[in-house]
Amino acid sequence: MDEKQAQRIGEQLRSARRQRGMSLRTLAGLAGVSVGYLSMVENGRRLLDRSSLITAFAEALQIAPSELTGQPFAPVDPHTSTAHEAIPALRLALMGLTMATPPDRCPPQVPIPVLTERVGKANRLYHAAEYGNLAAGLPKLLADLHAAVESADGVGRHQLLKLLANAYHPACTLLLKNLGYTDLAFIAVTRAAEAIAELDDPVYSALSGFFHTHVLMAAGSPTQALALATASVNTLETHLTHPHAHALLGELHLISATSLTQDRQRPGDACAEEVRGHLTEAARLASITGETRAWHLNFGPTNVGIHQVSLNTDLGLHGEAVTAGGGVRPQILAEAPGRQAAYHADLGRSLAHLRGRESESVTALLTAEEIAPQRIRANAPVRSTVEYLSDRQLPAHVARDLRGLAHRIGLSL
Repeated sequence: MDEKQAQRIGEQLRSARRQRGMSLRTLAGLAGVSVGYLSMVENGRRLLDRSSLITAFAEALQIAPSELTGQPFAPVDPHTSTAHEAIPALRLALMGLTMATPPDRCPPQVPIPVLTERVGKANRLYHAAEYGNLAAGLPKLLADLHAAVESADGVGRHQLLKLLANAYHPACTLLLKNLGYTDLAFIAVTRAAEAIAELDDPVYSALSGFFHTHVLMAAGSPTQALALATASVNTLETHLTHPHAHALLGELHLISATSLTQDRQRPGDACAEEVRGHLTEAARLASITGETRAWHLNFGPTNVGIHQVSLNTDLGLHGEAVTAGGGVRPQILAEAPGRQAAYHADLGRSLAHLRGRESESVTALLTAEEIAPQRIRANAPVRSTVEYLSDRQLPAHVARDLRGLAHRIGLSL
């Protein structure tokens, strides 16, 4: 055993544990080792040389493994890996599912209430940012829904077509977009559009436009995204008798504002003014609807407030973003930790650009990661912010926290 190496690693481990205010028993329990073993490591009598244990201690302490060993190594996020591992099966399902039933498929006898609950669960998993579990269950859910649609007629078929659309939106489409599979997201919204076309319902057509807008933005075409969102707004404004139409209209204004912030060809002042116009209209609609879960979304005053933070951040109006964030209570969206995490992440992104508030930025980013790790660790803007903060002068304990976050999102600082 290299005694000097063992001593150094032990001292680093003890220092990090004490800085976190953890007892030996607490850290040992979190890492899955005995108190005696941990004590020997800290005292330099055992060398911490297994990567699995190094990772376990680092994760429990929320630091990078290099803080203990002096050597970085690639992070492994099992949840994100699970989501990506499920993609081949989901890709095959999306490529093979059509509105016609293959002759060798025997439609399963799944009752509509059971399918309704499964669609609801898929959407809940999406909003909880549990992408691995969601991706694993989608192929079977979509197959069962398609088979059920083809064996039904009348009112039952109409109900199942809506369920099928709700399974593609937002669970499948936004899952794929968040993981970077824009081509598959396009297939998903196209499949949903096939079902919606049979419904012949202008409100559902506007919903289809809403999710197509997300895909167009992810594909790098904000101009087309805004045009489609505007067309959907125009369609929906003539059909506001639907009980959830106002909530969908509000979401369309929010996505229109987001499209504007991504259009680099639009003059800054004009863009900001148009964004404010959409936010004002969304806030007006939110005052009518209150907090809702219509369309498996989260429209309401809280989500409008979260968008005020994100949109000002994307416009580079960081002071305004932080000010707007002071009036938002994201915890109201208890069933949507993904939206809560988005608020803290965007607040952290803006704080990073305000002199003297970098430490607050790191805290906000860590809060976002704690709430929805799968969402934040795959978030490109968060990654860029962490890189930006790495060049700033930070207190030692904040710099250590930042290095831990950098490790978990795959950056070497």
